Amino acid sequence: MQGHGYAPPPSQRPSTGVLVVLRVIFVALAILSIGFLAWVAPLRAAIVTRRPADWWIFAGSLVVLGISFAFLSTDHTDDFSSPNGNTGMIILLLNAVACAGYFLYADIRHHHRLYPTGYLPTPAPAVNYGYPHSPSPSPYAATHPQPPVTPLPAPAPHTPVPPPPQRPAPARIDQVRAELDELSDYLRKRDGRHEDGR
Repeated sequence: MQGHGYAPPPSQRPSTGVLVVLRVIFVALAILSIGFLAWVAPLRAAIVTRRPADWWIFAGSLVVLGISFAFLSTDHTDDFSSPNGNTGMIILLLNAVACAGYFLYADIRHHHRLYPTGYLPTPAPAVNYGYPHSPSPSPYAATHPQPPVTPLPAPAPHTPVPPPPQRPAPARIDQVRAELDELSDYLRKRDGRHEDGR
């Protein structure tokens, strides 16, 4: 009654355009909000990658945001021109740049791990091992003429082979039905209600 079950559907790679648009939006959100919404970018990276390190970086960005708010709250000038206001704004802007940069790094790394490029490496050039390319004259060539060299035809393009057809589903259904019948008979015998005619 055990089997492999259904295979999970293959994950489809998101389009490059969607990824670029999302990256631009999250970086712009961190920078254009002057750092007040910089925590959104590491939150997105943590949700997408699901790595504990990314969650710690998200928490760190919130702590840095709180520290910058603490400095800004002690400044009582209108334009944040006191040393505490300047320190708070510098921390806020540096946090925005760091969050945007880390988001780009984490998102690009995550998608490269999930969806490698799939290109085959280029073949290495043939090694000559010191032998000359031009044929050396031989005494045989002088007495016997060589036939003309004809180029080999190019290989035919490789066409993909379709996957083999899968096993029909009714065979699996019949197997499950038979196992359920056996289980039903066993339970009837166990309860003492087994019918002799069956």
